[in-house]
Amino acid sequence: MPQSSAQVTAAEISRIAGVTRATVSNWRRRHDDFPAPSGGTDSSPLYDLESVRSWLASRGHVSAASPSEELRTTLRLHAQSGGGTSDLLLLVLAAARRSPEELSAAALLTDPDLVTRAQHDVATTTAADAVPAADAVRFKADDAPVLRALYACVRDEGGQAALGVLAERELEDSAASGAYRTPEPLADLLTGLILVPGSPARVLDPACGSGTLLAAAARRGAHELYGQDTLPVQVRRSAVSLMLTAPEATVTVRAADSLRADAFPGLVADAVLCNPPFGVRDWGHDELAYDPRWAYGVPPRAESELAWVQHALSHLTPGGYAALILPPATAGRASGRRVRAELVRGGALRAVIALPVGASVPLHVGLQIWVLQRPEPGGPERKSVLFVDAAETGAGPGAGAGAGARAGDGGTAGATRTRGGTSRSASLDWAELTARVMGAWQAFTTSPDAFEGEPGVAHAVGVVDLLDDVVDLTPARLVRASRAEVDPAELSAQVDATRQNLVKAAKSLARAAGHEEWSSAGATAREWRTATASDLSRGGALTLLRTVPEGGRGGPVAGGDGPTEAPEAARAVLTGSDIAHGSGPTGDAAELRSVVAPLVAVGDVLVRAVAGGDGLMARVAGEEDAGALLGPHVHLFRPDPARLDAWFLAGFLGAEENIAGASTAVRS
Repeated sequence: MPQSSAQVTAAEISRIAGVTRATVSNWRRRHDDFPAPSGGTDSSPLYDLESVRSWLASRGHVSAASPSEELRTTLRLHAQSGGGTSDLLLLVLAAARRSPEELSAAALLTDPDLVTRAQHDVATTTAADAVPAADAVRFKADDAPVLRALYACVRDEGGQAALGVLAERELEDSAASGAYRTPEPLADLLTGLILVPGSPARVLDPACGSGTLLAAAARRGAHELYGQDTLPVQVRRSAVSLMLTAPEATVTVRAADSLRADAFPGLVADAVLCNPPFGVRDWGHDELAYDPRWAYGVPPRAESELAWVQHALSHLTPGGYAALILPPATAGRASGRRVRAELVRGGALRAVIALPVGASVPLHVGLQIWVLQRPEPGGPERKSVLFVDAAETGAGPGAGAGAGARAGDGGTAGATRTRGGTSRSASLDWAELTARVMGAWQAFTTSPDAFEGEPGVAHAVGVVDLLDDVVDLTPARLVRASRAEVDPAELSAQVDATRQNLVKAAKSLARAAGHEEWSSAGATAREWRTATASDLSRGGALTLLRTVPEGGRGGPVAGGDGPTEAPEAARAVLTGSDIAHGSGPTGDAAELRSVVAPLVAVGDVLVRAVAGGDGLMARVAGEEDAGALLGPHVHLFRPDPARLDAWFLAGFLGAEENIAGASTAVRS
């Protein structure tokens, strides 16, 4: 590829030089010899890579980008010449089996020798047949920079890091609507519920995405892994990732819609794990009306989740378990009542577990785990179902609202998917959550009839009691109904403490009401003068700031002259959850990769960008907030104290009728 066509963004320059994007902006303003833009637009210029590298070298700046960042940048430049990434997936698998010394030697080869070496590595990969749609690979001389960067990334950061970069690039090239991974702690929890180490030989995930759930199963001893996904890039990624994670396992992954075109119609698995897409209406309701999988009733058009539940059960051996991550509406939506009733009556549903908000995408919804077991002919009668309300267990102050999505671990069946991290799940206390859920499940499975439960957390409900007119399987409703088991003395103390607090508040209100006489401000009515936040910003009374991705398309930060920082481990991050809970900054700066974040100052008005949920929407920053980095999904309004009072502004922005405007007005 001609070097003159290699162009980089300001964000990529910052990664190459190991500085913040704000520093790159300062270089542009202060140094007349900084390379002029060679393309792009005024708001997002592009620079010639070689000119930038020469300029950096003249000032003693060496490349500080990580190997994965170097690979990401090289791939973007390679794409300008029409080069793809699918051929490189097999090379990752081959390179991961080389020693660091061999990879270092390969990176030092000349371009022709490097291409020959890569071609040989791929040709000798014995697992190539297990990667779907892996055609014959033919590298060219133009591929040398990418090959060199890939070898270096595998050597320094491992095959999974290189694979993640390649999959990210291919998802962008395929115009997919996005994908996300099931958090690893959640994957481990699902496998812990249904897999005993060493016992399950064959595990299926019909919506495998990137293979996170199957990888967790492999860590528990599963040695036959089957996966299916509708996106070919996710299928190839999953296959390579699983062969890296579990080289001794037999991996079979197929690209197709599991509901419409089951790739494993005759497969009987020991266990099924799935984080399926949900909220999907076009899942094949009409053409699948007489499908034999619907042993518990035809799922209504709006109940694709119940189609996935029965698909999982149809692939289980008698007595085998399935665990699915589902939205809470599946447990109580009226349209699914009949299917839910049959699942309970037939003994297929064993447990419903409510997770805390933020456990997985969509981060603002408390998802549920459904544990199912295929009935055994002549097996024991199942008289009860376990319900665990873990929505408040392990939920730290950082587990708050976030952007939503409607798909599973990479998803399938053409779901709407949102590219987004699940980093907020890291703020949960997964050890506490796992211990509580596993403790209740193990006690229930050991002796269902003798299970006493835990008041307010876990309760076993009889099948007969569940089969009412609505068949609502929401854990919170059923677990809280068991509060009669609470110690009377403890309950009496709680009531007395609540009464005292109420009396104290009433006395305080009475004092405030009688402090002085209230009178009108005048005899005539007055009209309010209103102004939008944008009007105040244009007039200089207000500055709007927010966290933006480096090199993103969100445009410049309003009021960009304010202090901004790249994420530093020593700084805390103020999140939307902190505003809702009234806590100090609790976010982790490590979660803000490749962003420019403003610094919070005393007197700033902070507004949550995602409306809904409990807690405050806006607050005024105090001394404990000063110096923190502004987290994602939070808007910062910085008033001019001489012209606009911060508390006055916060009162209006936090008012119920202004929430929608305050949450969306400054988005670009």
